Amino acid sequence: MNNHSLSGADNNNSVKKTAALKFIVLLGVVSLFADVTYEGARSINGPYLALLGASATTVGFVAGLGELIGYSLRLVAGYISDKMGRYWPITLFGYSLNLLAVPALALAGRWEIAVLLMIAERMGKAIRTPARDAMLSHATKEIGRGKGFGLHEALDQIGAVLGPLAVAGVIYFKEGYRTGYVILLVPALMAISVLITARWLYPQPRDLEVAQTELETKGFPRKFWLYLIAVALIAAGYADFPLIAYHLKKVSVVSDAWIPVFYAIAMGVDAIAALFFGYLFDRIGISTLVIASLCSMLFAPLVFWGNFSVVLIGMGLWGMGMGAQESIMRAAIAEMVPITRRGAGYGIFNAGYGVCWFLGSALMGFFYDFSLMALVTFSVVVQLTSVPLLLLVKRSSSKDKKEAVV
Repeated sequence: MNNHSLSGADNNNSVKKTAALKFIVLLGVVSLFADVTYEGARSINGPYLALLGASATTVGFVAGLGELIGYSLRLVAGYISDKMGRYWPITLFGYSLNLLAVPALALAGRWEIAVLLMIAERMGKAIRTPARDAMLSHATKEIGRGKGFGLHEALDQIGAVLGPLAVAGVIYFKEGYRTGYVILLVPALMAISVLITARWLYPQPRDLEVAQTELETKGFPRKFWLYLIAVALIAAGYADFPLIAYHLKKVSVVSDAWIPVFYAIAMGVDAIAALFFGYLFDRIGISTLVIASLCSMLFAPLVFWGNFSVVLIGMGLWGMGMGAQESIMRAAIAEMVPITRRGAGYGIFNAGYGVCWFLGSALMGFFYDFSLMALVTFSVVVQLTSVPLLLLVKRSSSKDKKEAVV
């Protein structure tokens, strides 16, 4: 009798793990096509704005403003998704806005119009991200938080490689930036189609995670806020790619066609780093982010001071840091926040992250116009400041585990 019960439980766990893995892969494919779309666009947004007459300060400000609006909206979107429990409709609407704004950039005749469309794209991403990540968190419980989010990020970044390469091909054959934006309509429609399929196959993703008894608290734990501050500092010191692309075009370190290729290479490193750091996170926890941050913070001096080869190395480190941020950071939140408040948790986390991304991007754009030394120093120092806070989070997590065992 006991053997039959154990066998049934094992089979049930196996089925649940298989379903969880399929769900993660499906959403990963959605992200793959989505990243072909908007990462392909982001690889040329900086030069495109420059072509339309925008300054470096404007590019840095716009990149940061888009992230600010986008991440701030996640606070509201996360709260609403938890309150209503309607994760799928919110995700579908957000993806549609996020993706369809990209090909519309081909119609922009002024940099001001292009800016509005770029911000609309970020708004769409903001609306769908907390709800999507909350659904993903249910599936990652079965196969490992780091592995689950790492796999999703790796699939995501395959698209981030293909998108810039496709656009680079368009630029290489001298078809122009507008044609580059137009061809991105195809992956946008494919992403939405796969998302609808995922909704049909998995209408209740929360069933993929067995709810556990959790103590009710009036707020999020202290380590959540420490973690938020640490990650916000990393975001503040991380130059957005439009500013990097602007720099590469302005100083002619590489040709226009090579700029999206460099971005594609960084996204390839991102995909590999996401898998590696996700695997490592399931074993050593927050220490993984400390290691990634100490390595990736060196990107700034290499990218902004280097020649072709040095810039390429710098972009590899930049991509490595992005891979760690997009996988480990989300995985850690799932471990810190109760299952019923994941949407709000991701919303608050992303809002704080975005505010500091905006402030850092705007400041670095300002620095760029008069001092690369100030830009590089700011980037390195701010990211380095996050390390002591991450170590405090690690200590707090270790203490919680010991108390749970006792």
